[in-house]
Amino acid sequence: MTEDTKRETTIVIDGRVLPGQLDEQMIRDVVHGFYAEIRSDALLAPLFNKAIAPHDWPPHLTKMCDFWSSLMLRTGRYDGRPLPPHLTLPGLGEQHFRRWLSLFRATVNNLCPPEIAALFMERALRIAHSFRLALAHNRGECTLTIEPITAESL
Repeated sequence: MTEDTKRETTIVIDGRVLPGQLDEQMIRDVVHGFYAEIRSDALLAPLFNKAIAPHDWPPHLTKMCDFWSSLMLRTGRYDGRPLPPHLTLPGLGEQHFRRWLSLFRATVNNLCPPEIAALFMERALRIAHSFRLALAHNRGECTLTIEPITAESL
């Protein structure tokens, strides 16, 4: 996307115009910064490093950049299905999602202006809730008791 195209394109998310500072570089910084934290986190690193081989991290990061670009900038670059790989992770539970969200919040708060960090977090909270519901359903558990994780509860 050229600078001219960027200025001419208005992206509206949840009825709000997306701030012009959010661009591919910011998404790349968020994704790479976040997964660097994940890979060294005592709770999450064992889970992720078992599921993603060292040589598979670069393509995974590219895929995650495409995912967030599609989600935030409406680029349409991501055409995968993010849920199925998570369904195969044994023991994945609320504590993992809470830690994931805490690390994500720290990353976006560190790298993004507050308005953009809030947009990222809104999406991340929705994703976490959707994944938690799908995991419970896949495991044959009751989904009616699963409350969304809120930013305030992290």
